[in-house]
Amino acid sequence: MHGIVVTEPGAPDVMKYVELPDPVPGEGQIVVETDAIGVNYIDIYRREGRYPQPEPRVPGEEGSGRVLAVGPDITEFKVGDRVVWTTVLGSYATKVLVPDFRAVLVPDGVDMQTAAAALVHGMTAHYLVNDSYKAKAGDTLLVHAAAGGVGLLLVQMLKALGCKVIGTVSTEEKEKAARAFGADEIIRYDQVEDLAAEVKRLNGGEGVHAVYDGVGAATFDASLASLRMRGTMVLFGGASGAVPPFDPMKLAWGGSLTLTRPYMEHFRATREEFQWRANEVFQGILDGKLKITIDSTYPLANAPEAHAALASRRTMGKLLLLP
Repeated sequence: MHGIVVTEPGAPDVMKYVELPDPVPGEGQIVVETDAIGVNYIDIYRREGRYPQPEPRVPGEEGSGRVLAVGPDITEFKVGDRVVWTTVLGSYATKVLVPDFRAVLVPDGVDMQTAAAALVHGMTAHYLVNDSYKAKAGDTLLVHAAAGGVGLLLVQMLKALGCKVIGTVSTEEKEKAARAFGADEIIRYDQVEDLAAEVKRLNGGEGVHAVYDGVGAATFDASLASLRMRGTMVLFGGASGAVPPFDPMKLAWGGSLTLTRPYMEHFRATREEFQWRANEVFQGILDGKLKITIDSTYPLANAPEAHAALASRRTMGKLLLLP
């Protein structure tokens, strides 16, 4: 088998495509031959050293594929099953050792690239909308990077609930995409000086009920300033860098605001919750209510190129590596 190995933190070129030993399943494990591998911002954070890990290591944590072998105690999966997984370190490889509780079956009618593109982004959007700030009909929400992988799914889910969505994007092409997926208003980062003032102008002079912000440092202050009294700031990522420490009194003076920093693992803490969220995402795809956008695919050996593209924030939708 082959995979990507990282021996030290650094730029995308620290990732090398090498030959690796085949994995052997133990108790509670399955071996999967990968069909598609998801590329996520957390992969970049780990590569850069923001989330330190022992090295050398194989990066990545999400993918889809077919079961090649199962451990002696496995009953939920069998050889040949189509599965998708998340939070499995070492997924940038042609074969992956997957703990059984990290995988779910891919339903008939969902292809393997769509499955790999849907799980992390889909479940992220699902817990953001249903838990981090429980959106409801009549709410006005600000979605940063509205044409990104999570952003396009957030727009769809929020519109299905009857919310008004204001999205932010960086290019005309992304504006068209976000509007096509249902965004009511769009703000171009490159065309406004005071983002919060523009949000309020588009919302009749009022701030929004909540902001879903996966951009981080570059948008954090403007996000807080865009909220109405007792609004909620959902900071779920740091694509532009980590938010520096700040005085919590800023929340009080901003209008008794709420700030939450969710993390995926806490919203799929049980097997039942994981399956519930994954099944809701897949059912939305099967019903035609949820469209998954794949921006581009790269050979696994070209993982550095995929990381550079994602970090540039030029992409719309999901990036996949193909073995």
